[in-house]
Amino acid sequence: MSETPDDLKYSKSHEWVRVNDDGTVTIGITDHAQDQLGDLVYVEVPEAGRELAAEEACAVVESVKAASDVYAPLAGTVVEANQDLADSPEAVNQDAYGAGWLLKLKPSDSSAVNALMDAAAYREFIESE
Repeated sequence: MSETPDDLKYSKSHEWVRVNDDGTVTIGITDHAQDQLGDLVYVEVPEAGRELAAEEACAVVESVKAASDVYAPLAGTVVEANQDLADSPEAVNQDAYGAGWLLKLKPSDSSAVNALMDAAAYREFIESE
């Protein structure tokens, strides 16, 4: 069973969102998603300053099996991207909710995070897929 921390929010396209103390959010792909993809060999993250619409493709993760777009679970401005993943994409496989984060976003509407699934709903969602 994939790890699904209770303190995060989740999207149907398998991204997780952590609300930070400064009002930004950290975004990555879920443990379930990285497990489905297999060993990642390449990660492309968005540039800081990029404006994202909710559900817009904003990053790419590529494994030996497939390439997959990562979608912004919220609209906002990218404030930081995890550039370390260019040299070590395997960090997403090894620590999806820690060192494998993809980007930090300043949401256009901070209440939009409430529309995302909680951990229990996400677990039900992946079991029903």
